[in-house]
Amino acid sequence: MSKQPPIHPPPFSIFTLIPNSFPIYTPLQMATSAAIRVLTLLASTPSSFFTNFRSISHLGIISISVKNPSLSSSPRNRRMAHVVAKATLGLTHPAQIDHPKIYFAAKETDLVEWKGDILAVGVTEKDMTKDKNSKFQNPILEKLDSKLGGLLSEVSSEEDFTGKAGQSTVIRVAGVGPKRISLIGLGKGPTGAYTSGYRALGESVASTAKASQANNVAITLASLEGLTPESKLATASAIAKGTLLGSYEDNRFKSESKKLSLESVDFFGLGGGPELEKKLKYTEDICSGVILGKELVNAPANVLTPGVLAEEAENIAATYSDVFTAKILDTEQCKELKMGSYLGVAAASTNPPKFIHLCYKPPSGSVKTKLALVGKGLTFDSGGYNIKTGPGCSIELMKFDMGGSAAVLGAAKALGQIKPLGVEVHFIVAACENMISGTGMRPGDILTASNGKTIEVNNTDAEGRLTLADALVYACNQGVDKIVDLATLTGACVVALGPSIAGIFTPSDELSKEVVAAAEVAGEKLWRLPMEESYWDSMKSGVADMVNTGGRQGGSITAALFLKQFVDEKVQWLHIDMAGPVWNDKKKAATGFAIPTLVEWVVSNSAS
Repeated sequence: MSKQPPIHPPPFSIFTLIPNSFPIYTPLQMATSAAIRVLTLLASTPSSFFTNFRSISHLGIISISVKNPSLSSSPRNRRMAHVVAKATLGLTHPAQIDHPKIYFAAKETDLVEWKGDILAVGVTEKDMTKDKNSKFQNPILEKLDSKLGGLLSEVSSEEDFTGKAGQSTVIRVAGVGPKRISLIGLGKGPTGAYTSGYRALGESVASTAKASQANNVAITLASLEGLTPESKLATASAIAKGTLLGSYEDNRFKSESKKLSLESVDFFGLGGGPELEKKLKYTEDICSGVILGKELVNAPANVLTPGVLAEEAENIAATYSDVFTAKILDTEQCKELKMGSYLGVAAASTNPPKFIHLCYKPPSGSVKTKLALVGKGLTFDSGGYNIKTGPGCSIELMKFDMGGSAAVLGAAKALGQIKPLGVEVHFIVAACENMISGTGMRPGDILTASNGKTIEVNNTDAEGRLTLADALVYACNQGVDKIVDLATLTGACVVALGPSIAGIFTPSDELSKEVVAAAEVAGEKLWRLPMEESYWDSMKSGVADMVNTGGRQGGSITAALFLKQFVDEKVQWLHIDMAGPVWNDKKKAATGFAIPTLVEWVVSNSAS
């Protein structure tokens, strides 16, 4: 540092010396002088008061507050402070909206005789084939077309509807049971993970029902032959999932919202009886978790703080208290556990961190497997001192940086209803904000995680892995056999896989197969990426055990390698980087991604 010239003004003043001239006082200096005069006046203040003098030099502000300790500790005063704090955040409160239930049922009556608002038929390109007389070769379509006097064939030709995936057409009819008939394209027909195609059919049905304000809908497939009883149940489940989630709209923050008109959906030819009822109940449970996940991610950061996220977790535990317990750790408790990495990220925010631990234990029977789901819980990420700036930084969307925690809590809600046996599950979230202040971590700081490893912070915007580090150590300490962590961790993964596929990283081939199989059942897309150990060289520090980011090249891989440093070698571990599919840019809303996959994975590890 260069030596400063001698200062001879009155104490505490700050000024600029100009050679051969007189001192020029800056606005900050004048504010300081005024503050000193106020302090002088306060010298005779009774001793029951004390003065807190706080200088925020980087803003050019000096603030003085006078407090009475007996008043500041009173409950009434704390409530007032809470109200003031809320008032500065836009007076925004989510509306309490009750989502109407949609009832699903199996019907065995003649399709043409069904009476209701919309009859939706899923068709493949092959189903739309016609003979030389322009008659359908598919028996179900031909039966409908005959009843309508050839209208179905005529409209499909006029609109060039060929059954391609994503195509749909709606025909208003008279003289038959349904008021409208909708044809929905399935393309070449479902193959492999076919649930996504049938889920899209359900979403199309929901969209059509909204547009026409339909109360009841019937759904069938033009080609039912070849479907086994199991595949029929899976098909009905996928269609129901698409219908439920397609009908849902998050209107909590809108001054006006439309009520859902759809009340019932009837299935034709897709099974029935207790088996279908059980499958559809399971689907509804998963969808309720997905909706919770969507609402958590959609909620703005001035509403969903770490404290509110912890309250949501406690609500889950209270609602399903027969299988859940909740533990919420505050800052002091996290200090006792030496969570320096997590607390370093949280240090800048005025919203205190909350470490969330939900534990699921089955309602009966012994536990054979212990699992942990760990979710990144940054309710807002400014980037810290490496602040997000410039086009494409997406700082306005950084409310979704807690998408991993939303997936974990959404899965918890679903599993609280499903209640799988033989499996214990720990749901862990290190919730906080990554903000900027004089108390926050700086580039170059060294943090010490709860396993004793030290981390040189070379980028404060690589904060998610710092919170996950302590969360993973904590998860391992619960004695679990397997861990899946989820995080909106790197833009590099979005560049590599795009907006609809999540990357997975794991040293365990066995665990990779389990999770990928669960994703296929759920209809979600995962892709395994390599954990290239040689890339760890870029994560080495000269003064600590590691740095927290290795640069742009292979960024998602080095992030996964970083997380590996905090996982016990005896524990199977898999990391999901869901930065791409957490958000739908077209709909400008959360997707609820990974919740169905997590539920399917837990159930596959259960004894039920």
